[in-house]
Amino acid sequence: MLSERTPIATLPTADVARARTFYENALGLTPQEEAPNGIMYRCGAGKLFLYQSEFAGTNKATAVTFMVSDEEFDGEVDALRAKGVNFQTFDYEGMQWKDDVMVSDGMRAVWFSDPDGNILNVGTGAM
Repeated sequence: MLSERTPIATLPTADVARARTFYENALGLTPQEEAPNGIMYRCGAGKLFLYQSEFAGTNKATAVTFMVSDEEFDGEVDALRAKGVNFQTFDYEGMQWKDDVMVSDGMRAVWFSDPDGNILNVGTGAM
């Protein structure tokens, strides 16, 4: 059954080399496997596949979430900031923001975009 399978996040990119620089340098991912027009990264128990596509950046919602413990959150956010990642804020009922970090009901999260505009998220708490 699919409920017992680990999904692979699949993200389009207009420029595989540019995306590779971001995912490896800013996020610290290591390539697991390469295809002619894409790269597979292992992320914990899951995977993230970047592939060449003319539709890169057309999704305007969160595409990938990286869940971390509350204890790890500040370190992850600091590391992203140190790599030049800019966080996004937006209006959504029940969300409060402090220094571009969403704080709500015991959860904390940040959102940011990759070079193609794919929206990524790092968060704590149950989803």
